[in-house]
Amino acid sequence: MSKRHIYWTLQILGWTLIMMFEFVPYTMEFGFELGVFYTALANILLGICLTHFYRLVIRKWNWSSLPLPRLAFRVIGSVLLLGLIMTMVNLPLDRQVLQENLLNQPLLFWGYYSNWCKNLLAWILSYTVYHYVEQTRLAGYERIMLKMSMREAESKVLRSQLNPHFTFNALNSIRALVFEDPTKAQLSITQLSNILRNSLLADRRKTVDLQEELRTVEDYLELEKVRYEDRLRYSIVTNPQAIYWQVPPMMLQTLVENGIKHGVSKEIKGGFVEVKSEIINDLLVITIMNSGNLGNTDSGGVGLKNTAERLSILYGKGAAFRIFQEKEDVVCSEVKIPMLSEDVMMAGEESNR
Repeated sequence: MSKRHIYWTLQILGWTLIMMFEFVPYTMEFGFELGVFYTALANILLGICLTHFYRLVIRKWNWSSLPLPRLAFRVIGSVLLLGLIMTMVNLPLDRQVLQENLLNQPLLFWGYYSNWCKNLLAWILSYTVYHYVEQTRLAGYERIMLKMSMREAESKVLRSQLNPHFTFNALNSIRALVFEDPTKAQLSITQLSNILRNSLLADRRKTVDLQEELRTVEDYLELEKVRYEDRLRYSIVTNPQAIYWQVPPMMLQTLVENGIKHGVSKEIKGGFVEVKSEIINDLLVITIMNSGNLGNTDSGGVGLKNTAERLSILYGKGAAFRIFQEKEDVVCSEVKIPMLSEDVMMAGEESNR
């Protein structure tokens, strides 16, 4: 049943019950009177009309968004006004129908007025509280959706970044290979194409399989090896059970690039990069060790800050990232990633299509 149907059902049923609580005892004591019955029907119709008018007012002027003191003032004013209308309509009708019973009652007006105000207060307060809670819930939902949209926009920007200097250097390296080693040049072009494709797709995918991300890292390292030759040594070790673990796209490539830029490239004899992934206590732990010294660099600056922000956006407090000096001349970047829920994984799969 829709909210509209529920509303009208409660309106009709509620006002009918209120009138019956007065009509039935009167009929049992004084007998059935057609005039009293018509008065009861008129009150049901009038009560529905007045409270529905209140509903239109509160929705049109959006009273539920007001601060509680101002909202309470309007509720009390509405109760007093609608109660006065009900009293002014009923008092003349009852004087005609029930003249003998009402003739000697003192303070008749105030008795009627307080009774109608009591009934209307119950209805208006119930509806206002419901509408206020509903409005607050919707506003909270909209804030959550807006926050999610902003975080998703931030995430897209962060995960789609690729260092243009790397592309420039890679193209220069490939150009040098065209005459020296055409076969290797073709392979390098394929590897660069894979990296660029993954970079373009990164803004449409929240996560990728670890094995896909490691292929991107391997392509990147192979291209850098063309540039650094024997000055760069690397290894990639992976737990077979972790290859389908969901990780942010291009994240590991950024960390490896940071290791080469601030470590290997500054060593006269070159250096190494080691990528290792394993599952520890239901967490995917990825460590990237490279030659270098944190004391002589800015620790990667924006790139590493983006990594931490991306992990926070996607996994919240479940993920962790740190970079530290493992030992002399060896820097370690460590990423801990929890397993994503099925809902998030399905959302990621939908975005890939």
